[in-house]
Amino acid sequence: MEKRNFGLTGNQLKIIAMIAMTCDHVGVQLFPQFLWLRIIGRLAMPVYAYMIAEGCRHTRDRKKYLLRLLGMGALCQLVYLLAMGSLYMCILITFSLSVILICLMDAAEQEKTAKAQINLAIGVLSVFFVCTVLPDLLPHTDYEIDYGLPGVLLPVLIYGGGTKGLLIGLALVALKYGGIQWFSFLAVPLLLVYNGQRGKANMGKFFYWYYPAHLVAIYGIGLLL
Repeated sequence: MEKRNFGLTGNQLKIIAMIAMTCDHVGVQLFPQFLWLRIIGRLAMPVYAYMIAEGCRHTRDRKKYLLRLLGMGALCQLVYLLAMGSLYMCILITFSLSVILICLMDAAEQEKTAKAQINLAIGVLSVFFVCTVLPDLLPHTDYEIDYGLPGVLLPVLIYGGGTKGLLIGLALVALKYGGIQWFSFLAVPLLLVYNGQRGKANMGKFFYWYYPAHLVAIYGIGLLL
């Protein structure tokens, strides 16, 4: 994306998404009667998906980027499993699958070899399996990929199609889940004023660690109420 001297930086967008995500999870766990918290929360996923696409586009080391994302996701899943016996896969796992697909797509396009094409086909089929087939094979659990296959595809579509990909991806997510998910389109104006710059401060570690920390805090408060 072309960098501009005006608009919102990546850090500012992530802070907005972080606040929206916190409102959403507070609404789910503590105050389910307040629908407006869930509506605010619809801003989070599109912004994070956009930043995942940007991360894939600008990171110097995609392998390290993926391992960091996947590692934090695995940590969250361990907490879910130990605390609640849950197999529900968090958004970090969703976006890890997105990054894997983006890497395989770029390799197939750049290398133009049979091996790269086969790897991409295997990757696509594997993602389809874990998102749409595996939940049916585990009917007595809560296993599901957060936001399902459309959620995995959203950063991929943004990476390949920019704003058009964003709109198509959001429509796919909203068509699958319906209801308040249509409010996720409210994130589009925010993303249209993204200036293509990360921001002065390096807040990457803070954003990664905030995710599990706020979930633990909300879960702990819920136990006390």
